[in-house]
Amino acid sequence: MTKTLPLRIDHQGMPAIHLRSPDGAEAIMLEYGGHVVSWKPANGVERLYMSPQAIFKDGVPVRGGMPVIFPQFGQRGPLQGHGFARRMNWQLVDARIGEDYAIANLRLTESAATLKLWPHEFSLEVTVNITGARLDVELEVSNTGNEPFEFTAALHTYLAVREVEECGIEGLRGQSCLDTLTNKEFREAKNPLTIDQEVDRIYYDTQKPLMLNEPHRGLVIQSENMPDTVVWNPWEQRCAELVDMPKDGFRRMICIEAAAIHQPVKLLPGGEWWGRQTLMGLD
Repeated sequence: MTKTLPLRIDHQGMPAIHLRSPDGAEAIMLEYGGHVVSWKPANGVERLYMSPQAIFKDGVPVRGGMPVIFPQFGQRGPLQGHGFARRMNWQLVDARIGEDYAIANLRLTESAATLKLWPHEFSLEVTVNITGARLDVELEVSNTGNEPFEFTAALHTYLAVREVEECGIEGLRGQSCLDTLTNKEFREAKNPLTIDQEVDRIYYDTQKPLMLNEPHRGLVIQSENMPDTVVWNPWEQRCAELVDMPKDGFRRMICIEAAAIHQPVKLLPGGEWWGRQTLMGLD
């Protein structure tokens, strides 16, 4: 039997939902952006990176955690980079706990503000489910209007690491990808992929689970219906240009993002789409 969670909290001056499952796993979601800013598996160790200089202010993206990218990834369209969803206030739909899980669902729909930017009626939901060492985050998009539309989307997941140069990402060898720094496509030859310089790549059609390995711990990363994977680290020079990250912040994070970018999703009126990213700690 489930029950409603009364855990509405203030997080850095913003309304948020604090989830805690019976086994001790925890997550915090901002209503602003439908943004997961913390995930601690049942062992209590934070696995998402949040910049200590993140700006918590309406209209400004929050640096770190798991921003929701919709309806445009990056500069691939006429909108402001990464679209508007991460800069909007969402509404809590449901939050509850069960015998071994906690779950919350937030929704964003069109408004006068979004229609000025993107002339479509839609419903966008993010659902977060935690249990034990597992985090599931699902996006669902519905076309509630009378005209078809298309979009790109991502879960811009900042993963916390102890030292990025000691990490390896397994499962990308052989994948076609676009290096957005050079605008060149190639096939990944490394396994594991290691990070020792700025990286910004979109890997296409990554169907297999990935593994982020660190000394003494690992993280399984799996996606469903989000065929692309973005790997990003700003490295030293780019990081120093970001006002909302410390100069050495690049050493403590790596973004591995489930995405639908290469082939935009097209929805007819009444159509629906969903995509999911699952993280599983191996500590």
